[in-house]
Amino acid sequence: MYFTLGEILTLFLFGALSLHFLGAIRVRELAVQAVVRASKQDDFQLLDQTVHIRRFSLSRDATGRWRIWRQYRFDYSYDGVERRQGAVIMLGKQLQAVVVSERAVTVH
Repeated sequence: MYFTLGEILTLFLFGALSLHFLGAIRVRELAVQAVVRASKQDDFQLLDQTVHIRRFSLSRDATGRWRIWRQYRFDYSYDGVERRQGAVIMLGKQLQAVVVSERAVTVH
């Protein structure tokens, strides 16, 4: 059984896309874990228990290597009623920031 160059390149491309897809899923899982940790620390509730990709691009890390920069959006609430949007930023598999707004202070 012989393979043509086109078939080999197709298999290689499919394998590379599969690896990229699996890596992207892992980074998304890391982003969810980071938001869950931040929610416990800052006392807010992560709604829907998920994050959604908003932007991505290429950027250099601290060592100068190119990584995929991703910004995910998530919904959260301090009181369970008012829905707010936050962001989590990942560079490769490294957490860069979890961004949420300050809790509104109510004075009676």
